[in-house]
Amino acid sequence: MIIQPKIRGFICTTAHPEGCERVVEQQIQYVKAKGQYQGPKNVLVIGASTGYGLASRIAATFGAGANTIGVFFEKEADEKRTASPGWYNTAAFEKFAHLDGFYAKSINGDAFSNEIKERTADLIRKDLGKIDLIIYSLASPRRTHPVTGQVYASALKPIGHSFTGKSIDAFRGEVKDVTIEPANDEEIANTVAVMGGEDWEMWIDYLARENLLADGVITVAYSYIGPKLTHAVYKDGTIGKAKEHLKTTADKLDKKLKPLHGQALVSVDKAVVTQASAAIPVVPLYISILFKIMKENGTHEGCIEQIYRLFNDHLYSSHAPARDAEGYVRIDDLEMRKEVQDAVMEIWPTVTSDNLTEKTDVQGYRDEFYRLFGFNVDGVNYDAEVNPVVKIPSIDSEDVVQDSNNTK
Repeated sequence: MIIQPKIRGFICTTAHPEGCERVVEQQIQYVKAKGQYQGPKNVLVIGASTGYGLASRIAATFGAGANTIGVFFEKEADEKRTASPGWYNTAAFEKFAHLDGFYAKSINGDAFSNEIKERTADLIRKDLGKIDLIIYSLASPRRTHPVTGQVYASALKPIGHSFTGKSIDAFRGEVKDVTIEPANDEEIANTVAVMGGEDWEMWIDYLARENLLADGVITVAYSYIGPKLTHAVYKDGTIGKAKEHLKTTADKLDKKLKPLHGQALVSVDKAVVTQASAAIPVVPLYISILFKIMKENGTHEGCIEQIYRLFNDHLYSSHAPARDAEGYVRIDDLEMRKEVQDAVMEIWPTVTSDNLTEKTDVQGYRDEFYRLFGFNVDGVNYDAEVNPVVKIPSIDSEDVVQDSNNTK
């Protein structure tokens, strides 16, 4: 099969196995070049196949020599379509991890379900004994509650009033104004149910009951706050309410883990290109401007650079993780520097469709989006035939759980 990108709106419906493998390999090489650090030994990453979750698995394995179990929901290739990018990412990660002699196993299914929690606990008990780092990095548009069976769908909307602001269609190169109507109470509650901290707390409580948490265990969830420019649709919107709930959950878990000398943290990370961020008005234009500024001043980072810095400089350094006044670990510190945000605000009102390429790094935004799916990667021949069927070494085909939720 010759695999080319097929873009529909802000979604790419194809993925390239060789391109995804090359991107994973580049992240591994980055960690190897940065060097080893004294870190975790047994790691569970919930949402391990893309973005910050994948970077966490890579940084733990190749930076600290950790054993890792990854949980996610991804789709294998069939006769009509390619696998999802997270499937190819995980296959590549396990290939390289196993070649270097590291333990790495994966569980594919609905991470919100009790079944997957039980399967994960059984694997931890059988192979690792106890876990000393749990990363919670799920991104899903919906969640089926494991107790009530209710299905919640998230909504990315402002709260209290409609929002009108500037955004871009990055693939058409168009700047346009968009208006988003405010969320109702049900949409707010549903977004919190999907993207808040309830499931994270369920995971930690379950693993604690099963006596699978090591002394000194750390658990980290990833979040984003962003500048005032994006607050109406992010921090002050429905997703912001979910992130507030995530932080409240972290504070609860921090107290629960004290008997184990453990801690629960929320790491606030930098804006990066994801399928989710592409769907949020204002954010793609902000990211395009941000990338231009941070690349020019040499401070631009992707997921792997930030997560290596989080692990090496904060979680496993000689001092306790540095927290801000609200208790967050801020890995977005380079993004939020005053001079960077001042430069964004200076460019923002001047951007039009005519000067988009000049004023922003919209091409860098596009490239990063394509790279999520294994495209626009140097050294890959996209005109060549490639086999879309790739196996994940630790997943047996009959063990793959099909589910409507897409957790990554």
